[in-house]
Amino acid sequence: MRIGFIGAGKMAQALAKGLITSGRYEAANIIASSPKTDSKILSECKSLGVNTTYDNTEVVETSDVIFVAVKPGNVTKVAAEIAPSFERDKLLVSIALGITIRNIENLLPTKSRVVRVMPNTPCLVGAGASAFSMGSACYDGDSTLVQDLLSTVGYAVEVPEILIDPVTGLSGSGPSYMFSVIEGLADGGVKMGLPRDLSIRLAAHTLLGASKMVLETGIHPAILKDAVQSPAGSSVYGIHELERGNLKATLISAVEAATNRSKATGSDNLPRQSMLMRGNVYDSSTYTKSCETPKVNNNDVKASTVTK
Repeated sequence: MRIGFIGAGKMAQALAKGLITSGRYEAANIIASSPKTDSKILSECKSLGVNTTYDNTEVVETSDVIFVAVKPGNVTKVAAEIAPSFERDKLLVSIALGITIRNIENLLPTKSRVVRVMPNTPCLVGAGASAFSMGSACYDGDSTLVQDLLSTVGYAVEVPEILIDPVTGLSGSGPSYMFSVIEGLADGGVKMGLPRDLSIRLAAHTLLGASKMVLETGIHPAILKDAVQSPAGSSVYGIHELERGNLKATLISAVEAATNRSKATGSDNLPRQSMLMRGNVYDSSTYTKSCETPKVNNNDVKASTVTK
């Protein structure tokens, strides 16, 4: 299996490292490309033992699976560049924010196999949470293949594409929310007299431990929360303050806002003629559109465990 990365940034490097350290994929069979202006990034990739190039077409021609790991604003340019070399026996996996499978399929030859993935930054430490959706032209075994690839950097789950934007709002952006929670807990520790470095470590390990309890016990977090609280104890007093501050409602709003932003980023909602660019970042200040989340049959969500 030959694997290519168009775009060699941190996420691509995390995936490449995960593939190699899993022992299931060899560095010699991985290639990554990046513009000449990003030669430092390619040097970092070379340190992993993978092949590097400035030519995106070379990546396509020498790979069976091609990860497109570029900014959303560059997807159209990349797709136009590689389309003449893209064949049916190749699988394209896009991790570009907001860009739909249909967007990419329209830029490639008919019946091209396309997968859309929403990873998150904990992939950098092998603890990611990724969701992926399959295009209509994908083979029966492509889902298993993508599952195997993504499981090298954490948990992976297949969902209908209509859920990728909500996934972006929850787990895609979720690490930033949790970093803010860790910072807030640490600030509280400092206020109460704990050293800053100790406060941060205690807060981070607390979130890590709580997460493991949810995942390993399968018990609903509300039940686990209640189990910590004793009558008139310190925990219930703390929970009271969180409820007064609308913590859960604020988190819900954060997920909703990030979901809607992900929807607005995609070219389905932002016609190319109205896209204003600041570098590789969309400026959609002149664009407004209401987005309602359609109902989805939960039976369509196929969760799977991580193979480590």
